[in-house]
Amino acid sequence: MKAIEVRALTKRFGDFTAVNAINFEVAQGEIFGFLGANGAGKTTAMKMLIGLSRPTSGEATVAGFDVYRQTEQIKRNIGYMSQKFSLYEDLTVWENIRFFGGIYGLSAAKIRKKAVALFERLSLHQEANALVGSLPLGWKQKLSFSLAILHDPKIVFLDEPTGGVDPITRRQFWDMIYEAADRGITVFVTTHYMDEAEYCNRVSIMVDGRIDALDTPKSLKNHFRVETMDDVFLRLARNSQFKEA
Repeated sequence: MKAIEVRALTKRFGDFTAVNAINFEVAQGEIFGFLGANGAGKTTAMKMLIGLSRPTSGEATVAGFDVYRQTEQIKRNIGYMSQKFSLYEDLTVWENIRFFGGIYGLSAAKIRKKAVALFERLSLHQEANALVGSLPLGWKQKLSFSLAILHDPKIVFLDEPTGGVDPITRRQFWDMIYEAADRGITVFVTTHYMDEAEYCNRVSIMVDGRIDALDTPKSLKNHFRVETMDDVFLRLARNSQFKEA
């Protein structure tokens, strides 16, 4: 069984087609990059997959569950990190862990065990009782990701997770993604940073709501006879109907 299967998935808002009959599959344990410029349709597509937006047409399953009829089962089997984080900044680090652990149905003993491991991994022992709002941006992102996989979901969806941080923090964040994939968690990540495509097993590139390319980074660069994924994207973006403002 594939972690994600999508067939002709479409989302329209009136006369505007935000996601136009996209097709792809994601294997279990894969790091799948969902790339494209801002406004290409990445976030809209993700919202359909995680059960926050009903498709206009097409088919899709996530962790074996149907996006039309089984959205609650999907939500119980995935993790999600949004562009603007999923943390409560007026709660402490420990309170956020306890809150999200409770939402995911973890026992108090399990939450404490997970918290100890999380503090050790992120070196956050001294910040356990600090308000999340007081943490540097990079730590907030690492914490947000850690909470998204606190319950060991089958799939984690990351929407622009490294936006606004420095290159070193971005690299550290991707180390965490690799660790999650090594544990068998499928990672579905959207980004407009084309260099991050190099870290993925496979990538798709959206342009104007369509998937215009899908393959490994190496194969895409070979196909377009270019050196970087930025060059691949530029080749595709030249055909875009809607230019970035």
